[in-house]
Amino acid sequence: MENISFGFSSKLTLDPFIIPPGGKYPIFFLGIVIYFCGIFFNLTLLTLIILKRNLHKPMYFILFSLPLNDLIGITAMLPKVLSDIVTETHVVYYPLCVLQAFFLHMYGGGVLFILAAMSFDRYAAICMPLRYSAIMTPRVVICIISLAWGLDFVLIVSLFSLQIKLPICKSVIMNVFCDNPSLLKLTCGSTAINNIIGLFNTTVMQLVSVSVQAFSYVKILITCVISRRSETKMKAVNTCVAQLVILIIFEFVGTFTILSHRFENVSAELQKIMGMLIFLIPPLMNPLVYGLYTSEVRNTLLRVLKKSTVSV
Repeated sequence: MENISFGFSSKLTLDPFIIPPGGKYPIFFLGIVIYFCGIFFNLTLLTLIILKRNLHKPMYFILFSLPLNDLIGITAMLPKVLSDIVTETHVVYYPLCVLQAFFLHMYGGGVLFILAAMSFDRYAAICMPLRYSAIMTPRVVICIISLAWGLDFVLIVSLFSLQIKLPICKSVIMNVFCDNPSLLKLTCGSTAINNIIGLFNTTVMQLVSVSVQAFSYVKILITCVISRRSETKMKAVNTCVAQLVILIIFEFVGTFTILSHRFENVSAELQKIMGMLIFLIPPLMNPLVYGLYTSEVRNTLLRVLKKSTVSV
C-alpha cells in the first residue's frame, strides 16, 4: 500500500455515524446542550473553589484537578464530532488526530490518578484527623497534584512517542474520533511494542489507582466501624460516597465500552456511541455528584445562589 506522508498535509477520514434523514440537526443541538452543560457544571465547580475561601483546603485543591481534567476530555472529543455531523466532512489532519488522541488518553489516566489522590486525602482527614494539617501541608498537596498529572503525562507521552514513529498505510479511522487503538490500525508496521507499552501503561494506571483507593477506603471503613463518634461517620459519608460514585461511574462506563468492542455481535454504531460515553457521562456527572454529596460544596453554592437571588 502507498504510505501516507507525515505532516499537516496528511489527511485521514473518520468513519461517520449513520444518521437517519432529518436527524442531523436534532443530534447536533442535543450534543451542543450536553457540551455546554458539561462546561457550565465544571466551570461552576472550578469557580467556587477559586473564589470561596472556605473551600481553600487541601481536599478542594486536589478536587480542582477533576473538573479541569473533565473539561479536557469533553472538549477534546465532542466539538470535533459535532462539527463533522453538521459539515459532513469527517476529515482530520494526521497531527491533529494524534493530538486529539493524546488529550483523550490524558483525560482517561487523569481521572484514575486524581481519584487516587483524593482518596488519600480523605484517608488522612478521617483516619488521622489530629495530624491532618501536618500531613497535608501545601508542599505535600502540590507534590500529590504534580505526581498525579506528571505520571499521567509521562505514561501517555511514552505511548504516543512510539505511535508517531510508525509508518502509516491506511487513511480511514474506524471511529468518529481519534484514539490510540484506531491510530494503530492505520499502520503497516509491527505494533507489538506499542501493544506491550499500552498494556503496561493501562496496568500501571489501574494498579496505582485501585491500590491507593482500596487502601484508603478500607482504612476509612475500619475507622468508621470502631469509632463511636457520629461526626466521624458523617464526615466519611459526605466526602467518600461522592468519590466512590465517581469511580463507579467511570469504571462502569469504561468497562462497558471495552466489552462492546470484544463482541462481534455489537454493532459498529453502538460501539461508537459507547466509546463517546466515557468522555460525556463523567464530565456531566462528576460536578453534580460533588454538589449533591459534599455538604460544603453544596452549602457554598446555595449561599451564592441565594445571595444572587436577593441581589436581583
